[in-house]
Amino acid sequence: MSCLFRIKQSILTQTQAQNLVPLRLLQATPPFLKHQAALSPHRNPKFRARRMLNSRRKEEEEGDPYRDPSSNPKVTQLREVMTSAHPSDGWEKSWEEGIVPWDLGKPTPVLVRLVQANSLPKGRALVPGCGTGYDVVALASSERYVVGLDISLTAVKKAQQWSASFANKDQFAFLAEDFFKWNPEELFDLIFDYTFFCAIEPDMRPAWAKKINQLLKPNGELITLIYLITDQKEGPPFNNTLLDYEKVLNPLGFKAISIEDNELAVKPRKGREKLVRWKRILTQSSL
Repeated sequence: MSCLFRIKQSILTQTQAQNLVPLRLLQATPPFLKHQAALSPHRNPKFRARRMLNSRRKEEEEGDPYRDPSSNPKVTQLREVMTSAHPSDGWEKSWEEGIVPWDLGKPTPVLVRLVQANSLPKGRALVPGCGTGYDVVALASSERYVVGLDISLTAVKKAQQWSASFANKDQFAFLAEDFFKWNPEELFDLIFDYTFFCAIEPDMRPAWAKKINQLLKPNGELITLIYLITDQKEGPPFNNTLLDYEKVLNPLGFKAISIEDNELAVKPRKGREKLVRWKRILTQSSL
């Protein structure tokens, strides 16, 4: 047997001998790495596509529990608070009790992308209904001073506390003010609205548009991240479509210069958000 083995071994080609090397290495590899090296399913495009399809089917079958705002317990609690108090008191109470279903706990991802792409106006920016102020801090830079406005004093205090140690703290400020009654000394180059328009009573939307028009510089830009909702019997958040914005903004000369799906929306809002950029279309005199 030993002689036969030596004969077989001697007739191995150089290529065959080299092919034995990875086999020996594989034998010395821990089992979990061996399995990964042999299969590598996560690197297989077909495997990834199948996994995504199965995940999508599972979500369709089980449903996203918070895709419908009214199915979110926090939204239900918020609506109970708002119906039992004056709107301004309701927002204050919601922050005091931590009933803030709109709070992502981080800057809005698509806004961060716009900041990184350096595609936003410089100068002065406003975030109405800023809450904890994540978006305010994300926008602020040496070229952009940002004001975060909220009617809730509790929200403003929270924002001031957590942001006090940031390096750009001199480039932003938080104010506890009523957006509809506030009259700053300087106008803004940029206004960012997300979950503010859909939070106010629908009959206040014309007043919202007039205030935006008042606060924005003639060549300023309004950016709205629209949470599309059409199936709610009450609010907040209230039913909300692109048409609702157009109804109140178009008469004031605002036109949408860009409309795109928000691919970076958080899971419950996937496929239900649009990022819209607005500017006034200034008419030139014929004289």
